[in-house]
Amino acid sequence: YNGMCLQGPAGVPGRDGSPGANGIPGTPGIPGRDGFKGEKGECLRETFEESWTPNYKQCSWNSLNYGIDLGKIAECTFTKMRSNSALRVLFSGSLRLKCRSACCQRWYFTFNGAECSGPLPIEAIIYLDQGSPELNSTI
Repeated sequence: YNGMCLQGPAGVPGRDGSPGANGIPGTPGIPGRDGFKGEKGECLRETFEESWTPNYKQCSWNSLNYGIDLGKIAECTFTKMRSNSALRVLFSGSLRLKCRSACCQRWYFTFNGAECSGPLPIEAIIYLDQGSPELNSTI
């Protein structure tokens, strides 16, 4: 035996090891060159919708003392010019509630004969607690 070993048959392959940690980031590369100049585009004239003009209306009354307890108080007709626009409604005025016992009253706006469903109705509700028998309670 003179110190030489014969190689035996190959062993069974081992399984994959656990992934290693990420290495340190590399250095940034050199910037690329500018690309070739593009072809000249066509000049197109943009067409816009017809110009928007405000459409507003103010309705006011100097006396609405009809003495009615139920029904339409006043009417203001307004026609929207576009279906994709919004209608802003503001009210500024007084509301009266008069009764001898506890009572509640609701005032509200309708549009085309119906109340708003979205986002919410436009309304005012006043509740008056029990008044004294000698005096009418009034808000």
